[in-house]
Amino acid sequence: MPSAANAAFGTAARVLVLGIGGGGDVVGALAVGRQIERLGTEVEVGGVSWERFAVDPHPGPRRLEELSGIARIAPAAALAGAEASTPEGVRICEGGMARHLGRDVALIDIHDGPAAIAEGIVAACGALRCDLVVLCDVGGDVLAGGGEPGLASPLCDALLLASAAHLPAGLPAVGSVIGAGCDGELTAEEVLERVAALALVGGWIGADAIDAEIAAEIEAAARLVPTEASLQAARCARGEVGPTPIRGGRRIVELGPIGALTFHYDPLIAIGSAAPLAAAVERATSLTEAQDALASLGVRTELDYERERAAEAAGG
Repeated sequence: MPSAANAAFGTAARVLVLGIGGGGDVVGALAVGRQIERLGTEVEVGGVSWERFAVDPHPGPRRLEELSGIARIAPAAALAGAEASTPEGVRICEGGMARHLGRDVALIDIHDGPAAIAEGIVAACGALRCDLVVLCDVGGDVLAGGGEPGLASPLCDALLLASAAHLPAGLPAVGSVIGAGCDGELTAEEVLERVAALALVGGWIGADAIDAEIAAEIEAAARLVPTEASLQAARCARGEVGPTPIRGGRRIVELGPIGALTFHYDPLIAIGSAAPLAAAVERATSLTEAQDALASLGVRTELDYERERAAEAAGG
């Protein structure tokens, strides 16, 4: 890992790495955590209470009070155990990660906007004794400009990244993108363009890569945590190249070495430059306000998609 990234992580006693896109992003968070651990820094992981619709056919994220198998530590934060589940008995991804690690993981509720999310992150860091938080996205759509043809799930990422603007000065944050293009939304080339835009304004911190050992753990965790995007990053690390379908053939990922990389950046600089969608939702006080803010920019989100799917299921 380059010296700038060493400086970002090496001074922390313990780091909380959050998968910010919901669902299987918690596996990408684990991969980034393993990279950080090699600096001698202890790591905890966590994610967001929003599963992919194919896993939990409920439109939108779950409120913490809906879930079982968790220990609430703040209005927007909990610790999820191995049995963390929806009311219908669907084990959430953080429950699978807790089972993989053999310990509880952080779980953040995004319903009340970035300021409330930040309070939840502070509570989770306090409970897990972490003094730095990493906001980890698998794929790179957290840096989307909003007009990319493949963009499909910008809302959750934008809210979590925007929360960095509300964190107290005593809790620094780093943004990370792992598996550029591996979720089939932004292409790897589009992600690289956004990272370059960050570099132009001094926001790119450094990079790392998935190796064979971390790829093997991604594959092991994926046996308990449903994820396609993180698995594509592992395939990239193993040298696979070329187009491959995901999401039941609805998306195509171009496998290659770029997908095995992790890019670290300054989230506050990103909000003011290369991540305009996070800037758009920064002052939202609810999921609805954030959704409306992106809709006003002509951006469709994963919430639109899930509501449409739920309406179709109810109608037929």
